[in-house]
Amino acid sequence: MTNIEQYGWNSSWQEKITAPGIPGRVTLEHKNLYRVVTDNGEWLCSLSGKYRHQHNRIEFPCVGDWVMAEQMPGEEKGIIHQVLPRTSQFSRKGAGETSDIQLIAVNVDSVFLAMSLNHDFNVRRLERYLLAAWDSGSNPVVVLTKKDQCPDIEPYLQQVESVAFGVPVYAVSALTGEGIDALQNQLAGSKTGALLGSSGVGKSSLINALSGTQRMMVQDIRENDSKGRHTTTHREMILLPAGGLMIDTPGMREFQLGDYSEGVEAGFRDVEELALACRFRDCAHHDEPGCRVQKALQNGELDAGRYRSYLKLKRELAHMERKSDAAAQKAERNKWRQVTKDYRTRPVKKR
Repeated sequence: MTNIEQYGWNSSWQEKITAPGIPGRVTLEHKNLYRVVTDNGEWLCSLSGKYRHQHNRIEFPCVGDWVMAEQMPGEEKGIIHQVLPRTSQFSRKGAGETSDIQLIAVNVDSVFLAMSLNHDFNVRRLERYLLAAWDSGSNPVVVLTKKDQCPDIEPYLQQVESVAFGVPVYAVSALTGEGIDALQNQLAGSKTGALLGSSGVGKSSLINALSGTQRMMVQDIRENDSKGRHTTTHREMILLPAGGLMIDTPGMREFQLGDYSEGVEAGFRDVEELALACRFRDCAHHDEPGCRVQKALQNGELDAGRYRSYLKLKRELAHMERKSDAAAQKAERNKWRQVTKDYRTRPVKKR
């Protein structure tokens, strides 16, 4: 018999219930279907028509969600009536020109940001991952994989520590098992983690090491640039034998930002604090007198590459905000256009 307390259920979730059914957690998302684990077993569930029509797409279930589901008589299937309010929400901007936000995982305690100690290592990409992790409400944890292939990890650690202030950093090897127990301890007490990183970084090998089995298929990578093809093609929550849960995600080399304005403040706290120390409140950090940012760049206190990354992220956020505002205005115009059209075509009642 399944015990959903293993999946992180506690009294705080119980207090959020407002719909009929029994509680369960989404462990896998199919197209319009969800695998949900409950105390009565695992069900393949669909959304109730009422929920589907009354909620936006971003409010639909995602891996990690707690839901209230009702079992269909005589079947291992169910209907979802409620998605319980989330404690954290990790997302990114959808691919292409759209301004839609794509959910990656929800109700996550820690986001494990994986980069391998080879060609994949990219401190600028790590800044983006950290940004999204802080903004999601989850705690970031940096995982440097393939330690067995790196004779000197110190330069990598210095780069990570220059951008990940106060964030736990673990150098691990799925091959030798070094550092795996320390990662497992981060999930003690039925906590939930999400594993994020590029394809070829070794996420599947890490899941296998934590599971103690060859649960996930491992793909070889190219030796000339250490890049690999996507092994994981979907998000799935895995219950680990030693306790805790891990959500594996498809590899993402490009990570486009959503609305992470609060994450910028946390991720670039050093730059933000320097900007506050400028003589003028509206300092553009170019050639104004008393510019603390320019002084830090000149004396080496602030790395030029990090400052360029900060400016690029701020530009992307401003662009996303403009696109979101334009999309909202268009939707509002279309709504009122349809209301006016419906009103004009409505038959006139005879007195």
